[in-house]
Amino acid sequence: MQRARGFTLIEVLVALVVMSTLAMMAWRGLDALIKSREIAQTNLDQSARLQTVLAQWEQDLRSIQDSGSVDALNFDGASLRLTRQHPQGIQVVVWSVRGGALNRWESKPVQTVGPLEENFKRGAQLLAQDAGQLRALEGVSGWQLYCYRGNSWSNCLSSGNDETAPPLPPASGASGAAPPEKPRQALPSGIRMLIQFGPGSGFGGPLTRQVELRPQS
Repeated sequence: MQRARGFTLIEVLVALVVMSTLAMMAWRGLDALIKSREIAQTNLDQSARLQTVLAQWEQDLRSIQDSGSVDALNFDGASLRLTRQHPQGIQVVVWSVRGGALNRWESKPVQTVGPLEENFKRGAQLLAQDAGQLRALEGVSGWQLYCYRGNSWSNCLSSGNDETAPPLPPASGASGAAPPEKPRQALPSGIRMLIQFGPGSGFGGPLTRQVELRPQS
């Protein structure tokens, strides 16, 4: 009768090495799959966030309402202030790029001129600690705004933005016309926004979005 023969020590060690190699290869493949899924989910979340912000941007611009007391649209190179229609009155909204993000600030809706002018001035300050300010989109390094006037696009900071109200008729007994009111920025028929993204933002290249303005009556 032949004696039963078991595995030698060398055979066991070789089997362990092969099993360890296969396990390592399987773990690396699974790790790469998980990382790819995380990257894809991050990109999806960023795209969804971007679409939400752009939708809010378009809604703000399409809801512009000229109150007659403050500029319905005012761009100073750093921030864009506008007055928009709200079910409870008129609301001041400010978009700005600072701190590596596109920020949005909104005031409470009001129905009288005094509080509206106060909100308009407050929006120009854009205090970082203001609870109404929201970091809407991260990774934004800069932006440019163009206004459509006279069948062409031009920088919204150009001199063609102002319109002067006609002088008031002279009062009885007074000579000459009353001095004209402070020039107010005329509404363009369209706004083009060009956003630049910083490195590591997850977005490649600048983004351009155009919106046709339809002031609310």
